[in-house]
Formats: sequence, structure tokens, C-alpha cells
Amino acid sequence: MNTKQFFIIGASMLASAVAGSAFGQEKQDQYIQIAEIEIDPLQIDAYKAAVKEHIETAVRVEPGVLVLYAVSDKNDPSQVRVFEIYRDIDTYKLHLESEHFKRYKTTTETMVKSLKLIRTDSIALGAKGK
Repeated sequence: MNTKQFFIIGASMLASAVAGSAFGQEKQDQYIQIAEIEIDPLQIDAYKAAVKEHIETAVRVEPGVLVLYAVSDKNDPSQVRVFEIYRDIDTYKLHLESEHFKRYKTTTETMVKSLKLIRTDSIALGAKGK
């Protein structure tokens, strides 16, 4: 199993545990993507603090943000992946306009060397509950 497959399986399991019944019936209109981010190696700790604060705020205050899960490559912590699930495209667009997202983008602007967003389609989700 390669790193990407492991990440997707792990993120899927977390998504199920966190979101509970929201994933009992996967909806076709959910907006799901993976962000592949390369961080300046000298700023990894600052980036981790910023992304943690952003994720905690987004999940707490935005009902349509179902899952945000950030992980880094164990062998190269400058390689970060964020698994994102939103209720729908409109929820995602609102998220991009939120104050906490704008603060995150401003705070991490000099930390992020590259960003690639990969839009995905749900195929299957299997996980055990808490």
C-alpha cells in the first residue's frame, strides 16, 4: 500500500468516525478534495500551528464543513495533505470567504511553497465508529 492509498483510507476512517451519520448515506453533491501542500522546511512548526487552529475553528463554526484532516509525510514533513469534505459546493465557497480561512491564507502565505487541489469523487467509505 503506498502513502497516498494509506492517507485516503485513514482519512476515510476518520471522516466516518467524526461525521457519524452524515456519511451513512454518501451524497453525490458533497464537495470532496485533497490539498497537496509543500511547506518551507524552516516553517513547518509554524504551519502546523496555523493549520491546526484553522481546522479546529472551521469544524466548530461551519456546520457544512464535515471533515478537514491534515497529515504530513512521515519521511518528509514538508509534504502535507489535507483531506476535505464539505456538505456541498456552496458550503465550500462559503468556507473560502470565512474570516478564519482568510486569516489562515494570510498567515501561511510565506510558508506554502506549492499548493495543488485535487477534486475527487466518492467511491466507497468504510470505517468503524468510535
